[in-house]
Amino acid sequence: MTLAITNSSIFECETGNYHTFCPISCVSWLYQKIEDSFFLVIGTKTCGYFLQNAMGVMIFAEPRYAMAELEEGDISAQLNDYEELKRLCLQIKKDRKPGVIFWIGTCTTEIIKMDLEGIGPQLEADIQIPIIVARANGLDYAFTQGEDTVLAAMAHRCPNTIQCSKQSKYNTKRLIIFGSLPETVVKQLNHELQQQNIHVTGWLPCSRYSELPVIQSGDYVIGVNPFLSRTATTLMRRRKAKLISAPFPIGPDGTKAWIYKICNVFNITPKGLEQREKTIWNNLEQYLQLIQGKSVFFMGDNLLEISLARFLIRCGMIVYEIGIPYMDKRYQSAEIQLLTDTCKKMKVNMPKIVEKPDNYNQLDRIRDLQPDLVITGMAHANPLEARGINTKWSVEFTFAQIHGFTNAQDILELITKPLRRNTSIHNGDNIYIKS
Repeated sequence: MTLAITNSSIFECETGNYHTFCPISCVSWLYQKIEDSFFLVIGTKTCGYFLQNAMGVMIFAEPRYAMAELEEGDISAQLNDYEELKRLCLQIKKDRKPGVIFWIGTCTTEIIKMDLEGIGPQLEADIQIPIIVARANGLDYAFTQGEDTVLAAMAHRCPNTIQCSKQSKYNTKRLIIFGSLPETVVKQLNHELQQQNIHVTGWLPCSRYSELPVIQSGDYVIGVNPFLSRTATTLMRRRKAKLISAPFPIGPDGTKAWIYKICNVFNITPKGLEQREKTIWNNLEQYLQLIQGKSVFFMGDNLLEISLARFLIRCGMIVYEIGIPYMDKRYQSAEIQLLTDTCKKMKVNMPKIVEKPDNYNQLDRIRDLQPDLVITGMAHANPLEARGINTKWSVEFTFAQIHGFTNAQDILELITKPLRRNTSIHNGDNIYIKS
């Protein structure tokens, strides 16, 4: 099925299956982001093995997450779900004293129709600790959408009144940014906006649950990642916030467009943005020389594909195909428009965007196109490498710091590493990038 949105943008949808990393992996970065949290993943031993191996954190290190392993008695309804979860949460409350407990639902809780949303509020009132329920099952969600479900659930808990002591001179127009980023990147983006005399009211999530931002009707909200469409919808419909539709701050071009759009909404004339972007592009010149004219193929995994493809096209690469597990065209409309404009600027064809791509069909297309680099999930990396095709794990872009002006270099470091490695092997020498 092919749907033409504009003359230059072609979208296709293939199998409808999600060939992605498991969405419960969002626990690995969210438990570090929300410092007073505890994540309880409710699933089977398979989920536990995945978390243990994917995160590389041993249980004896006492991380702030755990598995509630469903056994035969749970699945056959012989055990009382409420009492079992109460026992576990009381133990967590006693041992860890968290500010909030997140219940992360999995495929199994979906299949056996476990009523976590019904049990959660009752147990919260019983044990006097906030319990937030989020579904992160691989049946309904792709890799990074696990974070989206968690943030959407948190949005309901944000207060809606401001204490008098917290009123400030900036509160005529309030800006809340949603999306989980490392604190260093949060500070960078806050600083970039402060340079434009824009004060960030708060972030969702913040470092502590007790410091959730106040969200009132009419407040402005903007996302930093393309996989947060459910959170955006919740903020608009439930909290009556105004969504700023903008490209995402990935790459110097995307970051400039993101800041520019915020300035436009706040009726502020941007200062120094063009020069800031130009300086970053000049600093990336050594990387650009390596990748200009090279081709890349996105198989689709983390929903960052359109933003990354747009940035790489601006860098001079040729993008054959953008595979993406799921795409909310309304939420990503500004990003798609910037991709279209970038293709026109660079005088290249608009790449085909394939939603829910069929990996078998993609492998056939890769064999025919022979791209210089394939950005793929871990399952296909080694088979492609065995066929002489350079690969890069898409999961690395999820965990790397890629947002903002200064982190554009980290994106190109990831992109050029397999190209430099194989060039070095073939030529018998080493290629270094001066930092």
